[in-house]
Amino acid sequence: MNRIMSKLFVPLAIFLVIVAVLGYSFRLGDHHDLPSMMIDRPFPVFTATLLKEPDRTASPVDLQGEVTLVNVWATWCPSCLVEHPELVRIVREEGVRLVGVNYNDDRTRALAWLDRHSDPYAFHIVDDEGKLAIELGVYGAPETYVVDAAGTIRYRHVGAVNRKVWDDILGPMVQSLSGS
Repeated sequence: MNRIMSKLFVPLAIFLVIVAVLGYSFRLGDHHDLPSMMIDRPFPVFTATLLKEPDRTASPVDLQGEVTLVNVWATWCPSCLVEHPELVRIVREEGVRLVGVNYNDDRTRALAWLDRHSDPYAFHIVDDEGKLAIELGVYGAPETYVVDAAGTIRYRHVGAVNRKVWDDILGPMVQSLSGS
């Protein structure tokens, strides 16, 4: 009888644990509201080559001087392709500086992708080993950071940027930080 009870109890206990974990995760709310330890901190220290100019490097100093959107993207990321037209629109119509972090990608594929879909970025930081992404706390591409003129991260958006995200969150934040 004990063997029968243990054979029934173990799967039931595992099932109840899974239900409890899933139940808790549904209470977490919007998956875009993932916590970030980087908010109100300087952009992480890095030195990385540029995608289109591999003989040049960039550092956090290159993100200073004006409010900047830093977008983590990759050619293997389907959501990056979905958000790309909105990023093009934001740069063209809103005049916001956009810097790309090409994340765990192949340089040749990334350059071909930009040629095919257009390149709205001021420049691209190559993060082919994911070290900068780790420093930023990236969960996955795409992610977009609002960086103020002093180089401090003010906001992080996880997921694709669309018109609603721009109108409701990123646009007002950029406008407020720009003083306009």
